[in-house]
Amino acid sequence: MSDGNKRAMADEQLLLAPHEGVPFNRTDTWRVLRIMSEFVEGFDVLADIGPAVTFFGSARVKPESDIYKAAVDTAQLVGNAGFAVLTGGGPGIMEAGNQGGCLAGVESVGLNIELPFEQHVNPYVTRSLEFRYFFVRKTLLVKYANAFVFFPGGFGTLDELFEAVTLVQTGKVHNFPIILYGSAYWQGLIAWLRSAPVAERMLTEAELALLQVVDTPAAVRDIIVAAADERAASEAAALSALMAATRRA
Repeated sequence: MSDGNKRAMADEQLLLAPHEGVPFNRTDTWRVLRIMSEFVEGFDVLADIGPAVTFFGSARVKPESDIYKAAVDTAQLVGNAGFAVLTGGGPGIMEAGNQGGCLAGVESVGLNIELPFEQHVNPYVTRSLEFRYFFVRKTLLVKYANAFVFFPGGFGTLDELFEAVTLVQTGKVHNFPIILYGSAYWQGLIAWLRSAPVAERMLTEAELALLQVVDTPAAVRDIIVAAADERAASEAAALSALMAATRRA
C-alpha cells in the first residue's frame, strides 16, 4: 500500500500542531473527550477481569515457530494457575497468548490498536476493545495485569518493556514481575545494560534484577504465582494490622 493510501491515525492527528479554521470535532479539545471515552469504556469492560497477566512480543512471529508454541504453552500454564490473559489482540505472540488463554478456559482479552495498516483482532480473543491512542491502551495493559511476560519482539515490545520496568523502579506498581522469555534473545540487551548503564552507575544491579530471564513456560508460571502469593500475604498482614489498630482504638 502506498503512503498516499495510509489512514491518518488518531495518535498522529493528536500530535499535529493546531491549525486555524479546523472544525471543532477535529480539535484537541474534542480529542480529549474521545480519549476520556476510551478510558471509560476500557475501565467498564475490564472491571471484572480479575487477576491477569499481559503477554508482549512480535506480531511477526509465525504459528509454526518454536517461540509461538512456547507462548501458547506459557499462557496456558498461566491460565491454569488462575490468571486471565491480556494481549494487544493482534497476530504473532499476541495470538499465541490468547490461544493459550482459550486452551486454559480463562478470559482471553485483546486490546487492539489503530495502526497505519489494518490489524485485525485474532480469533482467540474472548473479550476485545479497540483503541485509537497507544497511551490509553498501555495504561489498561498495566492497570489490569499482575505481571508482564515479554517474548522476543521489536520496537513496540521494547517500548512496553522499558515503560513497565520504569514503573516498578519508581514504585508506581508493586509485586509486579517483569519476565523475559528466551535468554538467547535477551542476553545481548542484559549484557549491554550491565556493561554501560550499570557500569556508569546510571542503574544498579538491583534495578537490573527487576528483569527476570527464563527459558521455560513453567518458570514463568512459578514466578507469577510466587509474586501473587507474596502480594496476598502482604495484603492480609496489612489488613490484620489495621484491624488490630482499630480494636485498640
